Amino acid sequence: MILKYNNIWKAAKKELSDSAHGIDHTKRVYGLCQRLAPEDVDTDVLLLSALLHDIARKEEDEDDTGRVDHAVLGAKKAEKILEEKGYEKQTIEPVKHCIRAHRFRSNEKPETIEAKILSDADKLDAVGAVGIARMFMLAGQFGERIYREVDKETYLEENLTDNGRVMKLSEHSPNLEYELKLKDIPDRLYTERAKRIAEDRMKYMEDYFSRLNEEIAGDR
Repeated sequence: MILKYNNIWKAAKKELSDSAHGIDHTKRVYGLCQRLAPEDVDTDVLLLSALLHDIARKEEDEDDTGRVDHAVLGAKKAEKILEEKGYEKQTIEPVKHCIRAHRFRSNEKPETIEAKILSDADKLDAVGAVGIARMFMLAGQFGERIYREVDKETYLEENLTDNGRVMKLSEHSPNLEYELKLKDIPDRLYTERAKRIAEDRMKYMEDYFSRLNEEIAGDR
């Protein structure tokens, strides 16, 4: 199916990094969007959004100020790409909304079924076995420790920006990501299909971090 959007996929790959938000993540989100989509969805809007949703992630990762929001910047970059490829405004505007609204702590909430599906697909790729693998991939990329024990309220106040970004990634860790963000993902899903998939994935993740806590404490 990506072949239909091959010109967009080529443009997206030029913008994507090799990190946990790179090409492989985008392919999985694309596939999850197809899996979650009902028959009456606007396929072009949904799948174009999936291919382009993280094209500004590299800029956010390289920003030390915490001000760059890859969802907002990504929507602007997607508009330019889609215009250059000849897409009409009636497709471009809904795609921009999907991208702006897909982020976990976005200020813009998904209003269309396409935006809700993209948001759900992106969240599902952050949990389960794949989610754990991606967390540790990011931990290595940014020099995080595998485990940190902190006061959650203080951490939230001192190390998160107003738009929910972690300011000092080197002071973050996978267990904090799980406790402060990923545990809440089931409550942030919109579609029933995504909720069913998440139930199994969250159970796997819960078991993993429970075991990690025990091993870190020397109890196992």
